[in-house]
Amino acid sequence: MDITTYGLYLAAILFCIGLYVMITKKNLIFVLIGVELVLNGAMLNLIVFSSQHGSIQGQIAGVFIVVIAACEAAVALAILLNIYKRYKSSDLPDLNRLGR
Repeated sequence: MDITTYGLYLAAILFCIGLYVMITKKNLIFVLIGVELVLNGAMLNLIVFSSQHGSIQGQIAGVFIVVIAACEAAVALAILLNIYKRYKSSDLPDLNRLGR
């Protein structure tokens, strides 16, 4: 197997672990970590395919994904801190009952 195959396996593993974390965890911080893992898996997939074809477009898209992930993490953590400050909880089942 070549390096492309290993890169694609790693991207699939990151994506699946992130999806598993997003589905099973009840804490909002873990869900955000799962979203980051999914984004990193997709980014690695783009970079591996672009390096295989000798193109730089996938690497440029990877840089944009890193920037978007950083912005998403900053906004999500700010929202999480405000929710925790007001309701003293970051668990998703507790946040589901906030409107009542």
